[in-house]
Amino acid sequence: MNFGFSEEQNLLREQVLRFMHEHCPMSRVRELIASDNPFAAQLWQQMADLGWLGLITPQQYGGVGLKWVDVTVVLEETGRGLCPLPFASHLLATATVLRCGSPSQRSRWLPAMAAGHAVCTLALCDDGNWLHPDAVTLTGQRTTDGVRISGTKPLVGDAKACDYLIVALRIDGKLALAGVATDSVSLTAANGLDATKPAADVHFDNLLISEDDLLPLDDADFHYLCDLGAVITTAEMVGAAEAALQMTSEYAKERIQFGKPIGQYQGVKHRLADMFVDIESFKSLLYYAAWTVDDAPDELPKAISYAKGYAADAFAQVGIDAVGLHGAIGFTAEYDVQMYLKRSKWARPAYGDSDYHLERVATLGGI
Repeated sequence: MNFGFSEEQNLLREQVLRFMHEHCPMSRVRELIASDNPFAAQLWQQMADLGWLGLITPQQYGGVGLKWVDVTVVLEETGRGLCPLPFASHLLATATVLRCGSPSQRSRWLPAMAAGHAVCTLALCDDGNWLHPDAVTLTGQRTTDGVRISGTKPLVGDAKACDYLIVALRIDGKLALAGVATDSVSLTAANGLDATKPAADVHFDNLLISEDDLLPLDDADFHYLCDLGAVITTAEMVGAAEAALQMTSEYAKERIQFGKPIGQYQGVKHRLADMFVDIESFKSLLYYAAWTVDDAPDELPKAISYAKGYAADAFAQVGIDAVGLHGAIGFTAEYDVQMYLKRSKWARPAYGDSDYHLERVATLGGI
């Protein structure tokens, strides 16, 4: 088995890295998250033109038709630059349509999504701390002309940047998904620690959904989408953690204390080494999990729980150590390293924290 990336994958990584440096550097990220509208339509269209929005979309629907290992390459680099665009949310919405959509829905929705004309996100659980089908509590009432929805879907990622939402709900007690235009609902921005990962509460007021915009969803689909969400989140964690480590290593070479760089002190070396080992560990676990999505789907649940279970705590510690090794200035808003600490705090519970995933590993292992 070849454990390395192909030449094409390395070229893709270089393309994404170059895009982030030239078009979405940290100065641009700060500018976007400080604005009233953090969505940059021009950058989004550039990503679409490069084919990133249709990476997993089959060519028959206007996409590229690559695998999830290829997707992790892009996610690592967008995570490294803390890209505030809704790429991760859009990717999960695309996977949802591929998994649950009918042939006519795929033909109708996927080309526009791959081309960047329709920005989408998935609104799955009503309780972000509980990854279970029972956590879907929003209900819809079936009528003669469709389904009517009233209620609130909390903390929907990137909702304000999107044109459409794919919303999980219950109809007659059974799980389902509904495609909803954001201009037909009201949105309330939710305050979060990481401004590069905005969310909003979505309010439905007797909204009518046609049968053509309903997608089936069962328990297996629910868990599969949660696993993909964990793959996406962990891939971004890898890039962000590596950026925090590089930033801290460079600072340790430059910061002079008692006449020499702090990187020469054993205590600093050990902490940097621990950060490196942890990142390499959950990165390897992630690569295997991403491979299983396409090539060994039965192994995906355990594989991604290993990866996310490790990364959830390890990346949080990387963020803490990165800020700590910068000293007091690491806590100031002017320094970028504190943004990676915030990302680690956001990512830790996203699609399951370490307690959830390690318990799941034990359960899947027969313990």
